[in-house]
Amino acid sequence: MSASAFHIVLHFLLPGLIAFLFFKKRWRLSWLIMILTMVVDLDHLMANPIYDPNRCSINFHPLHSYIAILLYCILTAFPKSRVIGVGLLLHMGIDLGDCVRIHF
Repeated sequence: MSASAFHIVLHFLLPGLIAFLFFKKRWRLSWLIMILTMVVDLDHLMANPIYDPNRCSINFHPLHSYIAILLYCILTAFPKSRVIGVGLLLHMGIDLGDCVRIHF
């Protein structure tokens, strides 16, 4: 499996695992919400090229910036937005994994 394919698979599997382990009563809804947080990748449309396998998304795209990540952390503090915040932070963590792969 290529690194790009593995990256995409992680964006679906990790939220499912986290939803199942930590949001048991509503794990399906939680998983769906966390998958829907992938809309943050719309900021990639502002880049040229849109996709560059050797580019680190963290702090390059606006919705992947350190300030945005701080806001995602704050979302986890409130029960009504917690799942969204967790989904966004998982997304950033997976993208950070690509940054580590690129640099090493």
